[in-house]
Amino acid sequence: MQVVQIQTPINEDVIKSLSIGDQIEINGKILCGRDAVLPKIVDLIQTDTLNTIDVSLKGAVIFHTAVSPAGIGPTTSNKVEIESSIPVLSKAGVKLHLGKGAVCADTVLALQEYHSAFAVTPPTSALFTDKMISIKVVAFPEEGMEALYEIEVKGFPAIIASVHGKTIFSDY
Repeated sequence: MQVVQIQTPINEDVIKSLSIGDQIEINGKILCGRDAVLPKIVDLIQTDTLNTIDVSLKGAVIFHTAVSPAGIGPTTSNKVEIESSIPVLSKAGVKLHLGKGAVCADTVLALQEYHSAFAVTPPTSALFTDKMISIKVVAFPEEGMEALYEIEVKGFPAIIASVHGKTIFSDY
């Protein structure tokens, strides 16, 4: 199977070309956030104050993870605080959400509506850490390892789990 190379930021044509089960490798910048910070980003979007932080969501990739000296690894994407952020973030321009576990049928439909995708990652922190080129806190430093981070990666692996209203987890 051929591995699809994806460069960030991601455009609509890339999402249109993806199918569930595609193996991908991401190159470029990825935002990292989970249950402590994603609701804050949603609040900034909903109050039209996203411009108060130096983050662009257009074509962005968000990895559901914390960042620590021990490395990075996916957290469960169907936690309420994370999964409820996916439709809002997708509407705001995020094209790819990375995490682990299944997402619900409503989230699959929201991904389809906003031309975004969800990919699962293997829980291999050492592999992911090896793929990082740089790391910096971009917002909410008070959250520590759960702050919003931006990492730059090369060859970051994932598998498309939901795109175009379809999912690898079940037939909704």
